[in-house]
Amino acid sequence: MSGGSAGALSVTLCRDPRQFAALEEPWTRLLRGCSTATPFQSHAWLHSWWLSYGKEGRLRLLLVRRGRELVGVAPLMLVHRPLPRLVPLGGPITDYFDVLVADGYADQVLPALARGLHRAARGAVVDLREVRPGAAAEALYEAWPGARAKLADSTCMELPALPFEELVKRMPASGAQRVRAKLRKTDAAGIEEHEVTEQEVPRAVRTLLRLHEKQWRGRGVTPEHLRPRFAEHLTRATRRMVRAGEGRLTEFRLDGKVVAANVTLLSAALSGGYLYGADPELRGRKVDIATLLLRYEAGRALAEGRGVVSFLRGNEPYKNHWRPVTVVNRRLLLATHALAPLMRLHESQITGRERAVDALREALPAARDWRARLNELRVR
Repeated sequence: MSGGSAGALSVTLCRDPRQFAALEEPWTRLLRGCSTATPFQSHAWLHSWWLSYGKEGRLRLLLVRRGRELVGVAPLMLVHRPLPRLVPLGGPITDYFDVLVADGYADQVLPALARGLHRAARGAVVDLREVRPGAAAEALYEAWPGARAKLADSTCMELPALPFEELVKRMPASGAQRVRAKLRKTDAAGIEEHEVTEQEVPRAVRTLLRLHEKQWRGRGVTPEHLRPRFAEHLTRATRRMVRAGEGRLTEFRLDGKVVAANVTLLSAALSGGYLYGADPELRGRKVDIATLLLRYEAGRALAEGRGVVSFLRGNEPYKNHWRPVTVVNRRLLLATHALAPLMRLHESQITGRERAVDALREALPAARDWRARLNELRVR
């Protein structure tokens, strides 16, 4: 589909995976000229995801050009269940969604993207998940000419890029003392860091995923992390991102053996710890690998001028020890006026599921207490 022009801008809808592959160079230039972008908007990440997870006929890339220069992208795909929707490329394994808009052209590009997306969405609701606060997609939402709704999505945890001792001082005094004691034991163990080269990535990803599975065995590992398609995607994307300076894979070695590994994804402003694996035997040696990883990544982010060290999605208790900033992603729903009733139905289904999940979470502690009381009575 070709759209009209907005001043000197042209808007097109790309459905061809071959054209998607060919966009690497202009896409990367746009990424580097977009200050709101996160690593998950890189061509390396999204094209690799498409190769592993995409379905034929579903690609929908909305492209805005100024002459031959790519100045805007909305990377989407079409799904049909539970209703026709345009959703972000990247799926559930991607922590942040955004559109790409070249700095300096936002006033022109965002209205053009909104109009082009409005045409593309005639038969589908636009469902943009995991939009980070401050993202360009929020401005797209404001420019949308049809029906719209904004919901909360995943919780993320972030720290400012500070010297590690300053991060430790953010903790309660007792917690800070424990962290310092753990690091003394970790340093005494003699763990060495090794930043993996592009050529080493395939071997290093296999090691990381083996350690990740071992680390989480019996404790509810994410099933997708064990599937071949995820390994293929992570290997391909990490290799390209290491080459482009958009990511790194770091190994931590003890007596020459890899005992932990970590994939970090990078943008101009953000360093995000995406996935790590650690040998459970480190606990027996009093090595706190999570603290070691944070110290390393915070130091790198500070040296590289990245302002944020992100734990990405999830509010696990170990993250809260550091008193991070809580950032709640947004879910943006957009539709033409003709499809507004369908969008409202979808919105009510989402909020209904969320209420059910919240009720279940509240009920589970009470159920556990009830079972414990029942067991006590049985013993008596």
